[in-house]
Amino acid sequence: MIELIPAIDLIDGKCVRLTQGDYDTKKVYNEDPLEVAKMFEAHGIRRLHVVDLDGARQGRIINYRVLERLATRTALVIDFGGGLKQEDDLEIAFESGAQKIAISGWEETTDKELIPFIEGYYDKGITKVICTDISRDGMLQGPAIGLYKEIREALPFIYIIASGGVSSIEDIEKLAEAGIPAVIFGKAIYEGKIDLKDLLRFT
Repeated sequence: MIELIPAIDLIDGKCVRLTQGDYDTKKVYNEDPLEVAKMFEAHGIRRLHVVDLDGARQGRIINYRVLERLATRTALVIDFGGGLKQEDDLEIAFESGAQKIAISGWEETTDKELIPFIEGYYDKGITKVICTDISRDGMLQGPAIGLYKEIREALPFIYIIASGGVSSIEDIEKLAEAGIPAVIFGKAIYEGKIDLKDLLRFT
């Protein structure tokens, strides 16, 4: 069964979404991220992907108080990213309740080929990878299923977390059918393209 990981992106402590990482496209969906997290939890979700967009922009963790509230007032496992540049920031994130950490998303680029790039990290002990097709992120145009299948065939030992482009429950079903173990999604929920009740069949 595919693992469902809804995303909560934070600016000014509010639940927002961007399109393709562009801050000028910010749209606020809820003033209280905890309310959103509890809603996910009530529909069988066990894991959350939280991104501190203020932190990503400023190069240091900003919304750790929100992270703390989410961690202490839900039972969700929280992946956290955004602004984690220094060891102090990592300590703050873990002390605030993050259980998994992402670094350098959106802000850094490489000219390396994707599969050898992932393989290099596997050789260093990394076994789970979030793979975001940034051309699709926030676009609601469907996930890059072909890309994820290609990675899965080349690196079957890697736990791929697909991210970007999910627009419907059918997209999640297609990822599950392709053998992709996990998916991050957000805008489709906030825009009403996916009904929370539909998630129950996967949990």
